[in-house]
Amino acid sequence: MSKVLEKLTAMGLELPAFNTRGGNYVLYTRFGNLIYTAGQVSLKDDVLQYKGTVGVDLDLETAQAASRVCALNLLSIANHASEGQLDRLRVLKVNGFVKCLPSFEQQAKVVDGASDLFVELFGAERGAHARAAVGVAALPRGAPVEIEAVFAIE
Repeated sequence: MSKVLEKLTAMGLELPAFNTRGGNYVLYTRFGNLIYTAGQVSLKDDVLQYKGTVGVDLDLETAQAASRVCALNLLSIANHASEGQLDRLRVLKVNGFVKCLPSFEQQAKVVDGASDLFVELFGAERGAHARAAVGVAALPRGAPVEIEAVFAIE
């Protein structure tokens, strides 16, 4: 078992099954050693785990938990795309979209739910990444957070 999967198991987490896509796209595109993932919302077994507007319907901690579910979905995709080589992955870039009102200013802290998981699993050297955290008016299925990532296979 890979070290990343061992850490995940020790945290009481597991890689989820793929969810049904919501449109005409693929879950990832691999180009050489790069894996570009489709954006993921907080679905588990095709059921949205969190719904609503951050700062209105969800507090910061709940939004971070939603972001973490997105990250787990991304890891599942990256594991498949890398043919099970999670220990060779490096997280390069994370883009986070947070459904919120214009007055909400903690998008970066919401996306930390995903970023913190990546750093915890891969370590500072391979888990730290460039990032954007953007507030938006709406997301697919009423989700509060959507995250996408770019991974490299070393």
